[in-house]
Amino acid sequence: MRYSLENDTLFIRGPFRAASTGINGGILKVCTLFNHTVPADWDRTEPGKELSMVAAGAGIAPDYFGLLTAVPVQQCCVLQCDFVTVFITAGIRRETPESAGTINIIVTSSQGMDDSALLETIMVATEAKAEALATLGLPLTGTPTDAVIAAYEGEIRHRYAGRLTEIGRRVRAAVLYGIPHAIQRHDSEVQDHQPSFFVFSRIKGEHWVEWTPHNCPYYPCHFAGQRCEFCYCPFYPCGDESLGQWSAGSNGNRVWNCAGCTLLHEPAIADYLKKFPSASLEEIKAKQKKE
Repeated sequence: MRYSLENDTLFIRGPFRAASTGINGGILKVCTLFNHTVPADWDRTEPGKELSMVAAGAGIAPDYFGLLTAVPVQQCCVLQCDFVTVFITAGIRRETPESAGTINIIVTSSQGMDDSALLETIMVATEAKAEALATLGLPLTGTPTDAVIAAYEGEIRHRYAGRLTEIGRRVRAAVLYGIPHAIQRHDSEVQDHQPSFFVFSRIKGEHWVEWTPHNCPYYPCHFAGQRCEFCYCPFYPCGDESLGQWSAGSNGNRVWNCAGCTLLHEPAIADYLKKFPSASLEEIKAKQKKE
């Protein structure tokens, strides 16, 4: 899985098996998931056409799931908890229920699951969303236009995804933490060019940490003059053993360890990926060899 922001769209790419409650949803094998920001005056009567135009403009094959939102995708919150990554955009206008905004949630897992567990992941994310809104004191469990996508890549390892399972616990934790932060970013009209990124850490107790490239106390962690736009790699976990290796995590799970990889810190490579955000890892490595 890898993701990128291109204009008003968050693209998430990978060989997914996915379930979507959004427009033209269902359960399919897809290569792309996306969340697209629509302008205030867009034609609400043809949402399917809007998705098709986004896909065509990005050169995406018909096998995709897309969501629409009025929230700028730059205000997205991305939360990673081990093998689960959750993307949330949330806007609550605090008006009548008929016009209460939109909350979109996309859940991805690098560990596969049965279709029943895929659907259960949507249930867990929706339940956690309602719980988070109640904790904020908001008189609603969601909005009329909310949507959820759950997707995985990799071999099937999970039959169930309820809130007490390995997947369910991580999805619930990410949504509970992410909803308030996503709403806060929207309410504050954050103008950042990138989403907020949160990592679940177990160092000195379990807690969420917001990663930011600004004022990093570890700079330079690799070499003088390194670039840090992609400090948290969009290809993680790539599984390419020429760049890292699988290690045993503190909770017994396998963790992708790429601490020694400097690929995206090289200035020429960072510039290339910024210019071509859809470039594959193989393309990036080929570019490195030419430099």
